[in-house]
Amino acid sequence: MRVFTRRIEERFGMGLSALRRAVAAAPHASPEAVEAVRWHGLLATAQSALERAEDALVAVLDTSPTPADLVEDHERVMLFASRVNEALGIRDGRATVLRFLLDPDTPGTHGPAAWRGAVAAHRRGNPALPTTTPTVPHAPSALAPVRRGKAR
Repeated sequence: MRVFTRRIEERFGMGLSALRRAVAAAPHASPEAVEAVRWHGLLATAQSALERAEDALVAVLDTSPTPADLVEDHERVMLFASRVNEALGIRDGRATVLRFLLDPDTPGTHGPAAWRGAVAAHRRGNPALPTTTPTVPHAPSALAPVRRGKAR
């Protein structure tokens, strides 16, 4: 968490708490700052959930002093291990998004449409699909299949 916090502070030139206040006061001033603060908060939440899941797994493992007890309590141990795995995946996914947002060389991460998908075609001034009607050949093509048999 400290690494991401430091990168955000370096990127925007202010402390994270000051950046949070600035984003809350003027959310439209810097979409990049809004996204960075939002994903940092999501990452912090995921990190605390991971720590709680790890603590719960350790508590379950501490209640089973012998290997025989672990075998009997296998389902419960696996449930808590699965929760740790899920929390780890969520945390790592959010860290990846934040790393992507903070990378200055990543194309498409800066600007208002960075996490809303590509800029819609009508906003760029171009049509989403071709607007000209396709041309229909007037004469049958030499490559067109020849129909045989009765016409219906």
